[in-house]
Amino acid sequence: MTESLVRPPRFNHVAMSVEAELLEPAGRAELGAFYGDVFGWHELPTETVDGQKLVFSVHTIEQFVFLIADDPPMTCPRLDHFGLSVATESELDAVLSGAQAWRERDSRVDIIDKKTEGHGMLAITSIYVRYLLPMMVEIQWWEYR
Repeated sequence: MTESLVRPPRFNHVAMSVEAELLEPAGRAELGAFYGDVFGWHELPTETVDGQKLVFSVHTIEQFVFLIADDPPMTCPRLDHFGLSVATESELDAVLSGAQAWRERDSRVDIIDKKTEGHGMLAITSIYVRYLLPMMVEIQWWEYR
């Protein structure tokens, strides 16, 4: 890496292809309701193209999930995922509670429950959640001991 960089490169988005139908108004409404309620994501309406494209802002304009229609759409094993981190265990628990509440009324919500793995001076607690998209979202909380 050159010394002229102001900051090192960092992740800013995840892109997935989905069925075009999921990007029609009814599918977008389902996605927006779930991912907005559980994760706090917001659709960027200026980027939406009916039946073709949907972009969710993930807490900042520079972080986003990009969904594009394609045939065939992306498929992947259950544990393929992308990860986000939270600052506190209570934030992780809030996401888990929100996902569990959704699962009570919609069986399409897939959750891998809370688990903590020890790594010496670091404990990583995580959950995995998926709804209608090919990839799960992992939420991690890192506790330094």
